[in-house]
Amino acid sequence: MKYQTKMRFVFFILLFACSRSYAAQVDTVITFSKVMGKEIKAVVIKPDSCSTSRGCPVVYLLHGYGGNYGAWINNVPAIKKMVDEGGFMVVCPDGGFGSWYWNSPIDAQFQYETYVSQELVAWVDKTYSTIADKKGRGITGLSMGGHGALYLAIKHPDVFGAAGSQSGGVDIRPFPNNWDMAKRLGPYWEQKERWENHTVINLLHLIKPNELEIIIDCGTEDFFYQVNQNLHQEMLYRNIKHDYIVRPGAHNWDYWRNSISAQLLFMRNFFERELTL
Repeated sequence: MKYQTKMRFVFFILLFACSRSYAAQVDTVITFSKVMGKEIKAVVIKPDSCSTSRGCPVVYLLHGYGGNYGAWINNVPAIKKMVDEGGFMVVCPDGGFGSWYWNSPIDAQFQYETYVSQELVAWVDKTYSTIADKKGRGITGLSMGGHGALYLAIKHPDVFGAAGSQSGGVDIRPFPNNWDMAKRLGPYWEQKERWENHTVINLLHLIKPNELEIIIDCGTEDFFYQVNQNLHQEMLYRNIKHDYIVRPGAHNWDYWRNSISAQLLFMRNFFERELTL
């Protein structure tokens, strides 16, 4: 009888351990962008505990065209578990409708490069216990956000130490009539040089050796597949270290629910490697 009671007790302990909910805290915050003169929302996901006493590393996770600050947590609630297991924070800013995370030269209300890479980062570091160093910061995103993550990390290597892209629009030039890009840069046929300077594939010369850890993935049925293949080949040609993942999949949440786990594992490994040196 005592044996059976003990076994029931062990069973309930195991059941509790397997079924416990992860304690990651999800905050919706309001920040202010001085450069754009407006309030902008973001989702902040904090782990139950950090892996370092110095504060939490942070991954900035960008949404795609037509999305907003709630896109990731609403479509991939498992991110909370990944955050708890990884011991890092995730910040999902609102990137506007078709901002592409540029500083638009023609629209003062779309200065999202400055907002994400300077204003938001400074606010997060001031508000939360973080590691305020590029060794403790990564950035990734999907589609427009995949472009934005690489664009911001390449242009601001003092801010971000690791960057990722999921199904990213890493070369905008084949799509001159799509996704409000002409509204932010002007028509391609009138502003060719501007488009050339705002596309990720043309920024690779800015990456210094061993300056930025990069992971890229894209599905084989994605309309951005070829531009990702081109970026991969160009990075190989230039001897730029990176991880490149290709698997069956299209431009949808089924793919991104799968790809985000690899992206966040990459970020976790980066933090653990850099912060233990």
